[in-house]
Amino acid sequence: MAQGLEHEAQGKTIAVSRPLLWMVVVSTVILLVCSSVRHLLFQSNAWDLGIFDQPLYLLSQGLPPISTIVNVHILGDHAAWIFYPLSLLYRIYPSVYWLFAVQAIALSVGAIPTWHLARQAGLKEGVANAIAAAYLLYPLIFNLNLFDFHPEVIALPLVLNAIWAARADQIGWFTLCIWIALGCRDALSLTIAAMGLWLWVFEKRRVCGAIAGLSGLVWFIIATRIILPHFQPAGILGLSYYAEFGRSIPEIITNLILRPDLVLKRLLTLANLEYLLLLFAPLGWGLSLAHFSPLVAALPQLALNLISDSAVQKNLIHQYSLPILPFLIVMVIASLADQRSWIHKPRHILLWALAGFVALAQIPLFGSRYLSTLDTWSASRTAIAQITTPDPVLAPAALVPHLSHRLLIHAIGTSATIPLNNYTYILLNARHPGKTSNSDVVNQLIQQANRDPDFQLCYHQDDVYLFNRHTRS
Repeated sequence: MAQGLEHEAQGKTIAVSRPLLWMVVVSTVILLVCSSVRHLLFQSNAWDLGIFDQPLYLLSQGLPPISTIVNVHILGDHAAWIFYPLSLLYRIYPSVYWLFAVQAIALSVGAIPTWHLARQAGLKEGVANAIAAAYLLYPLIFNLNLFDFHPEVIALPLVLNAIWAARADQIGWFTLCIWIALGCRDALSLTIAAMGLWLWVFEKRRVCGAIAGLSGLVWFIIATRIILPHFQPAGILGLSYYAEFGRSIPEIITNLILRPDLVLKRLLTLANLEYLLLLFAPLGWGLSLAHFSPLVAALPQLALNLISDSAVQKNLIHQYSLPILPFLIVMVIASLADQRSWIHKPRHILLWALAGFVALAQIPLFGSRYLSTLDTWSASRTAIAQITTPDPVLAPAALVPHLSHRLLIHAIGTSATIPLNNYTYILLNARHPGKTSNSDVVNQLIQQANRDPDFQLCYHQDDVYLFNRHTRS
């Protein structure tokens, strides 16, 4: 048996292989470097980086954690209490790179419980290493790492660990994992509750199944009926994706049951067929109808994605498919252990995984979109360096995460009717206005600031403008 870290599972000593540890370390470094480079190229965004970075900074300073970008308390964004312990990192040193590091580590570390699940199923070390590599090469891992930051990445290794713990009768460890996972996003409560059903019915893990089912349902009620209405009076984020079914969660659930015509209309689309192919193809080598029961746990999130009218929920780029991945991994492990997978040899598993990664990972962005604003990169850096005080800022969405450590910051949108006197600094890029704005709006803001006697142009280079509001004596 390979040397490495030792772990007890069902009375057996399992050593984590050195190849696995190297894979995790290399993956963490690659993911961290890629997200950092993207950020340094001014390709990160107010959504979903600035909206988390600002409240974390405010929490570390003992201030109310309200994102002024969306005007929402941090708990109003999917009841994710995990941000409170995350803010302790900002107390050490306030930096957005903490989020990149946490995300890279969480996504990569998921390979370890994946490996343990494979070994727990009786697979040889070489096959377990191949499955761990297939997990790391699943395109969603790399792509999501590039999409700013999302707290549910922390739940990914926890859910995988929870499945291992349930099978190993480690009830305390199982409970801790799912409770922390629940604090990463409100919608994960549905996944945890469904996981409880799967564990109870199919895995015959009654205690863990009951704990997961009850915990998921209770947290869903607490999050949607108490926390979110208190911190997000405007309504629960994301319900607009299901507006055809209703305006509230009870109304949506009622129509899902009573209006099968609406459900079928949403389900039977080419977009959904394409999404399912994208979702299953990278692990298609190990899928078997005899081992589809883990999908019971993934059904809530899968159903939400399929009936949504938003394209962002039907790809391997955004966070919405993340809760499905652990159960896809469990499916292919079960198929391999039962010798029902299409491919059995580690080398062939790796080749399939690598082909899927090359085809679907967003690597080409580093040679295309991420270089699209290089012509104003130096000017943007210089302008940011001249914002030396924590006073209010209005800036392009792509520059907001570089300036979000302050009480007030807003991203430029699609309207030029903005009270400029709310800000001390106005940073504009007329050449690259960004996804959330356009050239007309930016040019109007430049004209407004030039006409306003309270503002002076303190920097202008390569169509990048920085205005500073000065105090009259």
